[in-house]
Amino acid sequence: MNILVLGSGGREHTFAYKIVESELCDQLFVAPGNAGTAAIATNVPISVTDFDAIKELVLSKNIEMVVVGPEDPLVQGISDYFAKDEELTNIAVIGPSKEGARLEGSKEYAKEFLIRHNIPTAAYQSFTAETVDQGKKFLETLSAPYVLKADGLAAGKGVLILQDIDEAKTELENMLTNKKFGAASEKVVIEEFLDGIELSVFVLTDGKNYLTLPTAKDYKRIGEGDTGLNTGGMGAISPVPFADNVFMDKIENQIVKPTVEGLAKENIDYKGFIFIGLIKVGDDPKVIEYNVRMGDPETEAVLPRVKTDLVTLFKHVAEQTLDKANLEIDPRTATTVMTVSGGYPEAYEKGKEITGVDTITESIVFHAGTKLDGDKVVTNGGRVIAVTSFDDNFKDALKKSYDNIKKLHFDKMYYRKDLGFDL
Repeated sequence: MNILVLGSGGREHTFAYKIVESELCDQLFVAPGNAGTAAIATNVPISVTDFDAIKELVLSKNIEMVVVGPEDPLVQGISDYFAKDEELTNIAVIGPSKEGARLEGSKEYAKEFLIRHNIPTAAYQSFTAETVDQGKKFLETLSAPYVLKADGLAAGKGVLILQDIDEAKTELENMLTNKKFGAASEKVVIEEFLDGIELSVFVLTDGKNYLTLPTAKDYKRIGEGDTGLNTGGMGAISPVPFADNVFMDKIENQIVKPTVEGLAKENIDYKGFIFIGLIKVGDDPKVIEYNVRMGDPETEAVLPRVKTDLVTLFKHVAEQTLDKANLEIDPRTATTVMTVSGGYPEAYEKGKEITGVDTITESIVFHAGTKLDGDKVVTNGGRVIAVTSFDDNFKDALKKSYDNIKKLHFDKMYYRKDLGFDL
Protein backbone atom coordinates (compact mmCIF):
# COMPACT_ATOMS: atom_id res chain seq x y z
CA MET A 1 0.00 0.00 0.00
CA ASN A 2 0.97 3.67 -0.30
CA ILE A 3 1.58 5.34 3.06
CA LEU A 4 1.85 8.97 4.20
CA VAL A 5 3.80 10.11 7.28
CA LEU A 6 2.97 13.61 8.55
CA GLY A 7 5.78 15.65 10.11
CA SER A 8 9.34 16.84 9.54
CA GLY A 9 11.43 15.83 12.55
CA GLY A 10 13.61 13.01 13.79
CA ARG A 11 10.53 11.09 14.90
CA GLU A 12 9.13 11.14 11.36
CA HIS A 13 12.45 10.13 9.78
CA THR A 14 12.48 7.16 12.19
CA PHE A 15 8.92 6.20 11.18
CA ALA A 16 9.95 6.43 7.52
CA TYR A 17 13.09 4.35 8.18
CA LYS A 18 10.97 1.56 9.74
CA ILE A 19 8.09 1.78 7.24
CA VAL A 20 10.28 1.42 4.13
CA GLU A 21 11.64 -1.84 5.60
CA SER A 22 8.15 -3.33 5.31
CA GLU A 23 7.10 -5.46 2.34
CA LEU A 24 3.61 -3.99 2.81
CA CYS A 25 4.83 -0.51 1.78
CA ASP A 26 4.83 0.29 -1.94
CA GLN A 27 5.36 4.04 -1.90
CA LEU A 28 6.07 6.26 1.07
CA PHE A 29 5.28 9.98 1.16
CA VAL A 30 6.33 12.35 3.95
CA ALA A 31 4.77 15.79 4.41
CA PRO A 32 6.68 18.02 4.69
CA GLY A 33 9.66 15.78 5.60
CA ASN A 34 13.35 16.70 5.78
CA ALA A 35 16.63 15.90 4.01
CA GLY A 36 16.74 12.46 5.68
CA THR A 37 13.25 11.42 4.57
CA ALA A 38 14.00 12.77 1.06
CA ALA A 39 16.62 10.01 0.68
CA ILE A 40 14.16 7.15 1.33
CA ALA A 41 10.70 8.57 0.52
CA THR A 42 8.96 11.31 -1.48
CA ASN A 43 8.72 14.59 0.40
CA VAL A 44 5.63 16.73 -0.26
CA PRO A 45 5.69 20.42 0.82
CA ILE A 46 2.39 20.42 2.72
CA SER A 47 1.74 21.70 6.25
CA VAL A 48 0.68 19.01 8.75
CA THR A 49 -2.40 21.07 9.63
CA ASP A 50 -3.56 21.80 6.04
CA PHE A 51 -6.18 19.05 6.07
CA ASP A 52 -7.63 19.93 2.65
CA ALA A 53 -4.21 19.69 0.98
CA ILE A 54 -3.57 16.40 2.81
CA LYS A 55 -6.90 15.07 1.50
CA GLU A 56 -5.97 16.04 -2.06
CA LEU A 57 -2.60 14.27 -1.72
CA VAL A 58 -4.16 11.12 -0.23
CA LEU A 59 -6.71 10.84 -3.03
CA SER A 60 -4.31 11.68 -5.88
CA LYS A 61 -1.62 9.20 -4.71
CA ASN A 62 -4.00 6.39 -3.60
CA ILE A 63 -2.67 6.54 -0.05
CA GLU A 64 -4.30 3.96 2.24
CA MET A 65 -2.62 4.77 5.57
CA VAL A 66 -1.69 8.05 7.27
CA VAL A 67 0.74 7.98 10.21
CA VAL A 68 0.51 11.22 12.20
CA GLY A 69 3.82 12.23 13.79
CA PRO A 70 3.27 15.50 15.72
CA GLU A 71 0.55 16.55 18.16
CA ASP A 72 -0.82 19.66 16.39
CA PRO A 73 -2.84 17.90 13.65
CA LEU A 74 -4.20 15.42 16.24
CA VAL A 75 -5.30 18.17 18.64
CA GLN A 76 -6.89 19.97 15.66
CA GLY A 77 -8.86 16.82 14.78
CA ILE A 78 -7.28 15.22 11.71
CA SER A 79 -8.62 11.77 12.65
CA ASP A 80 -12.17 13.15 12.86
CA TYR A 81 -11.68 14.97 9.54
CA PHE A 82 -10.90 11.64 7.84
CA ALA A 83 -13.65 9.73 9.68
CA LYS A 84 -16.34 12.25 8.64
CA ASP A 85 -15.36 12.54 4.95
CA GLU A 86 -16.96 9.88 2.72
CA GLU A 87 -13.95 9.87 0.39
CA LEU A 88 -11.51 9.36 3.28
CA THR A 89 -13.40 7.22 5.76
CA ASN A 90 -11.69 3.98 4.66
CA ILE A 91 -8.17 5.39 5.08
CA ALA A 92 -6.35 4.08 8.18
CA VAL A 93 -5.24 6.99 10.37
CA ILE A 94 -2.70 6.16 13.07
CA GLY A 95 -3.52 8.78 15.69
CA PRO A 96 -6.39 9.39 18.13
CA SER A 97 -9.58 11.41 17.69
CA LYS A 98 -9.73 15.06 18.71
CA GLU A 99 -11.31 14.05 22.03
CA GLY A 100 -8.50 11.54 22.67
CA ALA A 101 -5.90 14.16 21.73
CA ARG A 102 -7.18 16.38 24.57
CA LEU A 103 -5.04 14.20 26.85
CA GLU A 104 -2.13 16.20 25.45
CA GLY A 105 -3.97 19.32 24.28
CA SER A 106 -5.15 20.19 27.80
CA LYS A 107 -3.15 19.54 30.97
CA GLU A 108 -6.32 20.08 33.03
CA TYR A 109 -8.30 17.52 30.96
CA ALA A 110 -5.46 15.00 31.43
CA LYS A 111 -5.38 15.53 35.21
CA GLU A 112 -9.16 15.09 35.43
CA PHE A 113 -8.92 11.86 33.40
CA LEU A 114 -6.17 10.54 35.71
CA ILE A 115 -8.18 11.32 38.85
CA ARG A 116 -11.40 9.80 37.35
CA HIS A 117 -9.65 6.51 36.64
CA ASN A 118 -7.65 6.36 39.91
CA ILE A 119 -4.32 6.55 38.11
CA PRO A 120 -1.49 7.73 40.41
CA THR A 121 -0.44 11.35 39.77
CA ALA A 122 0.50 14.55 41.63
CA ALA A 123 -2.15 16.61 43.46
CA TYR A 124 -3.08 19.75 41.48
CA GLN A 125 -5.42 22.73 40.94
CA SER A 126 -6.08 24.88 37.83
CA PHE A 127 -6.33 28.66 37.60
CA THR A 128 -7.23 31.37 35.06
CA ALA A 129 -6.56 35.13 34.90
CA GLU A 130 -9.72 35.69 37.01
CA THR A 131 -8.45 33.39 39.78
CA VAL A 132 -4.78 34.38 39.77
CA ASP A 133 -4.96 35.51 43.43
CA GLN A 134 -6.36 32.11 44.47
CA GLY A 135 -3.51 30.54 42.52
CA LYS A 136 -1.00 32.53 44.57
CA LYS A 137 -2.71 31.40 47.79
CA PHE A 138 -2.61 27.76 46.58
CA LEU A 139 1.17 28.13 45.98
CA GLU A 140 1.51 29.10 49.66
CA THR A 141 0.03 25.71 50.68
CA LEU A 142 2.76 23.83 48.77
CA SER A 143 6.44 23.46 49.54
CA ALA A 144 9.21 24.21 47.01
CA PRO A 145 9.87 23.50 44.21
CA TYR A 146 6.70 24.81 42.55
CA VAL A 147 5.43 23.31 39.27
CA LEU A 148 3.47 25.55 36.85
CA LYS A 149 2.13 24.06 33.62
CA ALA A 150 0.51 25.95 30.74
CA ASP A 151 -2.74 24.10 30.04
CA GLY A 152 -2.43 24.11 26.23
CA LEU A 153 0.24 23.13 23.70
CA ALA A 154 3.48 25.08 24.16
CA ALA A 155 5.88 22.95 22.07
CA GLY A 156 7.19 21.11 25.15
CA LYS A 157 8.30 24.36 26.81
CA GLY A 158 5.20 25.30 28.87
CA VAL A 159 6.33 23.82 32.21
CA LEU A 160 8.18 25.87 34.83
CA ILE A 161 9.77 24.38 37.96
CA LEU A 162 10.72 27.13 40.41
CA GLN A 163 12.40 27.11 43.82
CA ASP A 164 11.30 30.54 45.07
CA ILE A 165 7.67 31.25 46.10
CA ASP A 166 7.83 34.92 45.00
CA GLU A 167 9.24 33.96 41.61
CA ALA A 168 6.50 31.32 41.28
CA LYS A 169 3.83 33.94 41.99
CA THR A 170 5.39 36.34 39.45
CA GLU A 171 5.58 33.63 36.79
CA LEU A 172 1.98 32.59 37.47
CA GLU A 173 0.96 36.18 36.79
CA ASN A 174 3.17 36.27 33.67
CA MET A 175 1.52 33.14 32.32
CA LEU A 176 -2.08 34.08 33.11
CA THR A 177 -2.27 37.85 32.67
CA ASN A 178 0.74 38.58 30.45
CA LYS A 179 0.16 35.47 28.28
CA LYS A 180 3.76 34.27 28.58
CA PHE A 181 2.89 31.20 26.46
CA GLY A 182 0.12 32.88 24.45
CA ALA A 183 -3.22 31.08 24.36
CA ALA A 184 -1.57 27.95 25.84
CA SER A 185 -1.38 29.65 29.25
CA GLU A 186 -4.91 31.11 29.48
CA LYS A 187 -5.27 28.39 32.09
CA VAL A 188 -2.41 27.16 34.30
CA VAL A 189 -2.19 23.94 36.30
CA ILE A 190 -0.23 24.14 39.54
CA GLU A 191 0.76 20.78 40.96
CA GLU A 192 2.80 19.30 43.76
CA PHE A 193 6.41 18.54 42.90
CA LEU A 194 7.24 14.84 42.73
CA ASP A 195 10.81 13.95 43.62
CA GLY A 196 12.24 10.99 41.73
CA ILE A 197 13.67 9.84 38.42
CA GLU A 198 11.68 10.23 35.20
CA LEU A 199 11.06 7.76 32.40
CA SER A 200 8.65 7.39 29.50
CA VAL A 201 6.51 4.42 28.54
CA PHE A 202 5.08 4.09 25.04
CA VAL A 203 1.87 2.22 24.29
CA LEU A 204 0.34 1.36 20.93
CA THR A 205 -3.42 0.83 21.19
CA ASP A 206 -6.31 0.07 18.83
CA GLY A 207 -8.81 1.37 21.40
CA LYS A 208 -9.42 -2.06 22.96
CA ASN A 209 -6.11 -3.90 22.95
CA TYR A 210 -2.63 -2.55 23.48
CA LEU A 211 1.08 -3.35 23.24
CA THR A 212 3.60 -1.79 25.61
CA LEU A 213 6.67 -0.70 23.65
CA PRO A 214 10.13 -0.30 25.23
CA THR A 215 10.74 2.31 27.94
CA ALA A 216 13.01 5.30 27.36
CA LYS A 217 14.64 8.11 29.30
CA ASP A 218 14.74 11.53 27.67
CA TYR A 219 17.04 14.45 28.56
CA LYS A 220 15.13 17.72 28.28
CA ARG A 221 17.52 20.40 29.57
CA ILE A 222 20.02 22.10 27.26
CA GLY A 223 22.88 22.03 29.78
CA GLU A 224 24.91 19.18 31.22
CA GLY A 225 23.81 17.87 34.59
CA ASP A 226 20.23 18.74 33.57
CA THR A 227 20.71 22.50 33.83
CA GLY A 228 19.47 25.41 31.74
CA LEU A 229 16.38 25.79 29.62
CA ASN A 230 14.00 23.01 28.59
CA THR A 231 14.33 21.81 25.00
CA GLY A 232 12.38 19.39 22.84
CA GLY A 233 14.88 16.73 24.02
CA MET A 234 18.66 16.36 23.81
CA GLY A 235 18.80 12.58 23.64
CA ALA A 236 17.31 9.33 24.88
CA ILE A 237 18.24 5.91 26.23
CA SER A 238 16.12 2.75 25.82
CA PRO A 239 15.45 0.65 27.87
CA VAL A 240 15.67 2.43 31.22
CA PRO A 241 17.96 0.27 33.39
CA PHE A 242 16.00 0.74 36.64
CA ALA A 243 12.64 -0.30 35.09
CA ASP A 244 12.80 -3.95 36.17
CA ASN A 245 9.98 -6.49 35.83
CA VAL A 246 8.44 -5.65 39.22
CA PHE A 247 8.33 -1.94 38.39
CA MET A 248 7.01 -2.61 34.86
CA ASP A 249 4.19 -4.74 36.34
CA LYS A 250 3.17 -1.76 38.49
CA ILE A 251 3.19 0.52 35.42
CA GLU A 252 1.11 -2.01 33.48
CA ASN A 253 -1.50 -2.59 36.17
CA GLN A 254 -1.73 0.83 37.80
CA ILE A 255 -1.29 3.04 34.71
CA VAL A 256 -1.37 1.44 31.24
CA LYS A 257 -4.43 -0.83 31.73
CA PRO A 258 -6.57 1.81 33.49
CA THR A 259 -5.63 4.36 30.80
CA VAL A 260 -6.69 2.15 27.86
CA GLU A 261 -9.78 0.91 29.75
CA GLY A 262 -10.64 4.50 30.73
CA LEU A 263 -10.56 5.63 27.09
CA ALA A 264 -12.82 2.70 26.12
CA LYS A 265 -15.25 3.35 29.03
CA GLU A 266 -15.57 6.99 27.95
CA ASN A 267 -16.15 5.95 24.31
CA ILE A 268 -13.10 7.92 23.21
CA ASP A 269 -11.95 6.76 19.77
CA TYR A 270 -8.23 6.11 20.21
CA LYS A 271 -6.12 4.33 17.61
CA GLY A 272 -2.47 5.26 17.96
CA PHE A 273 0.30 5.91 20.44
CA ILE A 274 0.02 6.92 24.08
CA PHE A 275 3.22 8.37 25.48
CA ILE A 276 3.10 8.24 29.27
CA GLY A 277 5.57 10.50 31.05
CA LEU A 278 6.24 8.91 34.45
CA ILE A 279 8.26 9.51 37.56
CA LYS A 280 9.52 6.81 39.92
CA VAL A 281 8.83 8.07 43.46
CA GLY A 282 10.33 5.56 45.88
CA ASP A 283 9.32 2.27 44.27
CA ASP A 284 6.11 3.54 42.70
CA PRO A 285 5.30 5.05 39.29
CA LYS A 286 3.22 8.24 39.00
CA VAL A 287 2.02 9.95 35.81
CA ILE A 288 3.45 13.40 35.07
CA GLU A 289 1.77 13.81 31.67
CA TYR A 290 0.25 12.13 28.65
CA ASN A 291 1.26 12.79 25.06
CA VAL A 292 -0.85 11.39 22.23
CA ARG A 293 1.99 10.53 19.84
CA MET A 294 5.51 9.15 20.03
CA GLY A 295 8.13 11.31 21.70
CA ASP A 296 11.09 12.91 20.00
CA PRO A 297 13.97 11.95 20.49
CA GLU A 298 12.65 8.83 22.27
CA THR A 299 11.27 7.46 18.97
CA GLU A 300 14.81 7.39 17.59
CA ALA A 301 15.84 5.06 20.44
CA VAL A 302 12.61 3.03 20.85
CA LEU A 303 11.50 2.22 17.27
CA PRO A 304 14.86 0.85 16.05
CA ARG A 305 14.51 -1.75 18.84
CA VAL A 306 11.13 -2.93 17.48
CA LYS A 307 11.89 -5.95 15.28
CA THR A 308 8.25 -6.59 14.31
CA ASP A 309 7.15 -5.11 10.96
CA LEU A 310 5.78 -1.66 11.87
CA VAL A 311 3.24 -1.51 9.04
CA THR A 312 1.82 -4.87 10.16
CA LEU A 313 1.39 -3.42 13.67
CA PHE A 314 -0.35 -0.34 12.21
CA LYS A 315 -2.69 -2.56 10.19
CA HIS A 316 -3.63 -4.37 13.42
CA VAL A 317 -4.34 -0.97 15.02
CA ALA A 318 -6.61 0.07 12.14
CA GLU A 319 -8.48 -3.27 12.22
CA GLN A 320 -8.66 -3.43 16.06
CA THR A 321 -6.80 -6.78 16.08
CA LEU A 322 -3.74 -5.75 18.08
CA ASP A 323 -4.36 -8.75 20.37
CA LYS A 324 -3.25 -10.94 17.43
CA ALA A 325 0.03 -9.07 16.95
CA ASN A 326 3.37 -10.41 18.09
CA LEU A 327 5.79 -7.77 19.38
CA GLU A 328 9.48 -8.68 19.10
CA ILE A 329 12.01 -6.35 20.72
CA ASP A 330 15.80 -6.19 20.29
CA PRO A 331 17.18 -6.85 23.82
CA ARG A 332 20.15 -4.51 23.28
CA THR A 333 20.23 -0.92 24.50
CA ALA A 334 19.77 1.92 22.02
CA THR A 335 21.06 5.42 22.75
CA THR A 336 20.27 8.57 20.82
CA VAL A 337 22.29 11.78 21.04
CA MET A 338 20.83 14.94 19.50
CA THR A 339 22.99 17.60 17.87
CA VAL A 340 21.49 21.11 17.97
CA SER A 341 22.04 24.55 16.48
CA GLY A 342 24.07 27.07 18.51
CA GLY A 343 21.73 29.25 20.59
CA TYR A 344 18.90 26.65 20.73
CA PRO A 345 16.35 26.60 22.43
CA GLU A 346 16.52 30.40 22.10
CA ALA A 347 17.38 32.23 18.86
CA TYR A 348 19.53 30.26 16.39
CA GLU A 349 20.52 30.51 12.73
CA LYS A 350 19.44 28.15 9.94
CA GLY A 351 21.01 27.25 6.60
CA LYS A 352 24.38 25.98 7.92
CA GLU A 353 25.90 23.25 5.72
CA ILE A 354 26.10 19.80 7.38
CA THR A 355 29.02 17.53 6.47
CA GLY A 356 30.23 14.10 7.57
CA VAL A 357 26.87 12.27 7.62
CA ASP A 358 28.06 9.74 5.03
CA THR A 359 31.17 8.90 7.10
CA ILE A 360 29.16 7.57 10.06
CA THR A 361 29.37 3.80 10.58
CA GLU A 362 27.83 1.45 13.20
CA SER A 363 25.21 4.08 14.08
CA ILE A 364 21.94 5.21 12.51
CA VAL A 365 21.56 8.86 11.52
CA PHE A 366 18.12 10.42 11.87
CA HIS A 367 17.56 13.89 10.44
CA ALA A 368 15.48 16.30 12.55
CA GLY A 369 15.88 19.96 11.49
CA THR A 370 17.46 19.57 8.04
CA LYS A 371 16.59 20.36 4.44
CA LEU A 372 18.15 20.07 1.00
CA ASP A 373 19.63 23.20 -0.52
CA GLY A 374 20.56 22.09 -4.05
CA ASP A 375 22.76 19.06 -3.42
CA LYS A 376 23.81 20.23 0.05
CA VAL A 377 22.15 19.28 3.35
CA VAL A 378 21.70 22.32 5.60
CA THR A 379 20.33 23.02 9.08
CA ASN A 380 16.66 23.96 9.22
CA GLY A 381 15.74 23.79 12.92
CA GLY A 382 16.95 23.85 16.50
CA ARG A 383 17.45 20.13 16.82
CA VAL A 384 19.36 19.06 13.72
CA ILE A 385 20.56 15.43 13.63
CA ALA A 386 20.16 12.48 16.01
CA VAL A 387 22.69 9.65 16.13
CA THR A 388 21.43 6.30 17.45
CA SER A 389 23.66 3.36 18.41
CA PHE A 390 23.14 -0.16 19.78
CA ASP A 391 25.19 -2.09 22.30
CA ASP A 392 24.80 -4.45 25.26
CA ASN A 393 24.70 -1.57 27.75
CA PHE A 394 23.98 2.15 27.56
CA LYS A 395 27.58 3.24 28.27
CA ASP A 396 29.00 1.33 25.29
CA ALA A 397 26.10 2.41 23.05
CA LEU A 398 26.64 6.06 24.04
CA LYS A 399 30.36 5.78 23.30
CA LYS A 400 29.48 4.72 19.73
CA SER A 401 27.07 7.64 19.31
CA TYR A 402 29.62 10.13 20.66
CA ASP A 403 32.46 8.72 18.52
CA ASN A 404 30.27 9.09 15.42
CA ILE A 405 29.07 12.59 16.28
CA LYS A 406 32.72 13.71 16.11
CA LYS A 407 32.55 12.98 12.35
CA LEU A 408 29.63 15.42 11.91
CA HIS A 409 30.10 19.12 11.37
CA PHE A 410 27.97 22.23 11.07
CA ASP A 411 28.63 25.75 12.32
CA LYS A 412 28.03 26.15 16.11
CA MET A 413 26.98 22.47 16.51
CA TYR A 414 26.26 21.57 20.17
CA TYR A 415 25.31 18.35 21.97
CA ARG A 416 25.24 17.13 25.55
CA LYS A 417 28.19 14.91 26.49
CA ASP A 418 26.75 13.60 29.77
CA LEU A 419 23.69 11.55 28.77
CA GLY A 420 23.07 8.66 31.16
CA PHE A 421 24.80 10.52 34.04
CA ASP A 422 21.81 9.81 36.32
CA LEU A 423 21.50 6.10 35.53
